[in-house]
Amino acid sequence: QLQACGGGLVQAGGSLRLSCTASGITGRINVMAWYRQAPEKQREFVALINNGDTTTYAASVKGRFTISKDNAKNTVTLQMNSLKPEGTAVYYCNVMSVFRQYWGQGTEVTVSS
Repeated sequence: QLQACGGGLVQAGGSLRLSCTASGITGRINVMAWYRQAPEKQREFVALINNGDTTTYAASVKGRFTISKDNAKNTVTLQMNSLKPEGTAVYYCNVMSVFRQYWGQGTEVTVSS
């Protein structure tokens, strides 16, 4: 129900744009977010945007990543600039509706040094 795309290989300092489209969500969507999981590490929060368009970012990405959404298309986008090798991870889309939380299948991002 969450289809993410846009991952790939990029050199350090480069940019990538991730998108995630939600379908079949039960209830109103309250929050759309991105998380990531680096190899052998726990999944961590990256950014979120709520239904009031308020955004929150992890300290490690603030100023470099921008999250946005298109309500009409139920799509959330993560623009990632000035990527660093430590940004190498599987990025997961996350949606919280009034009833439950949804996770996407993940899209892989590799940042080479």
